[in-house]
Amino acid sequence: MIDAPLSAVSFAPLAVALPIFGAALAFILRRKRRTQRAVTIGVLVFTLILETWMLATVWNGGTYSVTLGGWAPPFGISMVVDGFSAFMLVVSTIVSLAVLLYATSQGMADGDEDGPVSIFHPAYLILVAGVSNAFLAGDLFNLYVGFEILLTASYVLLTLGGTTARIRAGTTYVVVSVTSSVLFLITIGMIYAAVGTVNMADLAQKLPEISPGTQTVLHVMLLVAFGIKAAVFPLSFWLPDSYPTAPAPVTAVFAGLLTKVGVYAIIRTETLLFPGDRLSDALMVVAGLTMLVGILGAVAQTDIKRMLSFTLTSHIGFLIFGVAVGNQLGLGATVYYVAHHIVVQTSLFLVAGLIERRAGTSNIDRLGSLAKLSPLLALLFFVPAMNLGGIPPFSGFLGKLGLVQGGAELGTPMAWALVGVSLLTSLLTLLAVARIWNRAFWRNAEDATDPDPLLLVGVSAARGATYDIVADEPASRYSDRGNAALLPNGMVAMTAALVLVGVALTVFAGPLFDFTDRVAMEMLDKGNYIEAVLGTGEGQAR
Repeated sequence: MIDAPLSAVSFAPLAVALPIFGAALAFILRRKRRTQRAVTIGVLVFTLILETWMLATVWNGGTYSVTLGGWAPPFGISMVVDGFSAFMLVVSTIVSLAVLLYATSQGMADGDEDGPVSIFHPAYLILVAGVSNAFLAGDLFNLYVGFEILLTASYVLLTLGGTTARIRAGTTYVVVSVTSSVLFLITIGMIYAAVGTVNMADLAQKLPEISPGTQTVLHVMLLVAFGIKAAVFPLSFWLPDSYPTAPAPVTAVFAGLLTKVGVYAIIRTETLLFPGDRLSDALMVVAGLTMLVGILGAVAQTDIKRMLSFTLTSHIGFLIFGVAVGNQLGLGATVYYVAHHIVVQTSLFLVAGLIERRAGTSNIDRLGSLAKLSPLLALLFFVPAMNLGGIPPFSGFLGKLGLVQGGAELGTPMAWALVGVSLLTSLLTLLAVARIWNRAFWRNAEDATDPDPLLLVGVSAARGATYDIVADEPASRYSDRGNAALLPNGMVAMTAALVLVGVALTVFAGPLFDFTDRVAMEMLDKGNYIEAVLGTGEGQAR
């Protein structure tokens, strides 16, 4: 037992408990909006500090387990802190904090008239708690609990405002999510019936003892359950219609985090419970179809948020590619690419919210001259868009290069085919974001189809001219003061901060790849995980 890490990892349950207690306090303070905001932000700041401390503890390697309730594993609840879980916790909380500050600035600018703030803050913290619980879960049932916490909070956030479109999208989301959860719960029951445990470290030892046919059935059922949550093809039909209807901050945090929890579950179970290449070819087919179908859908869209929803689905395929390859290069690049995709995809959805706020629409057929109207907004879109498209030297290029190298190292015909699909998907992603740039930022607003009057007034003002206001529109909407308020400083600052985090993934790619390679090596050597949870040797904290 090591004393130094003990002080950090023994507080791991607080990564879940702090947001839950914060949500309760935020609900109590629902009539005191400023205090409620301060509590929510403060809880996330303290949670981020704790998680950063845990990441520093495991940065150079090591897996540590915290057992709750005094019940020894495999019977008690175990929370496991290793490089992968700690890294995901830190990245997810950074994104959650940035989106929260973005939403807070938007609410203050709007006078909190467009959304029930008293509901938003508690639900948001519950969402963070569910994400943290899923990343730390050491047994399948606790992972299921994390997913259910996510489902409850996300439905509340998705339907904020109670509009018809949001209720319809929320209903679809809940039906699909509940179906996935029921399948997951049935699979947990079958696993327990087969081996008598749901602790993942214990399962890693006992699952090889059952018949290969039973293993395959359980394996496929878990993949389907997690595949729905991760939005892989053909289980991704629900996502493009669900996410774009929500408020911009909600869409951004959903896009950044929720599907990645499903990907995390796939990576964890594939490396720990079902190692080997038994279903690798099937996963490669799924990865390739997810990439292609998603990006073809993105190219066909005219609404920026829907286009980003399809690219979100498409790039999940890159992550499944790395899992299917299964070697150290592929898994290390996957861990790096998960962080990249969380940050960049969230950044782009926040930019989409700024575009809609500034120009009155997110439909590229109705946009134009945004580069002239707001050069800063153009820069905030351009950097993450090029990053998503995989342009060197951004992190998107580095992550994809690592995945391609992993596929080349594997060297099978299926792996080479998937390398080709990934390159084609990257080119089509670049085409999709370039199309947004050309229409929304580069062309003249007058050339757009039925441009929003708000856009035309802003462009005319930027050129030093005037534009006749439509009689049906309130003049205050187009006043200089009103235009300035369209992009509150806090919203712009948090978007810029996330864009800079994406750039930092490039600047510090060297040490990050060293770290993710160690994480991949630890995942492939599942003995460390088993020893930390079930053993009494080095690396266990109780």
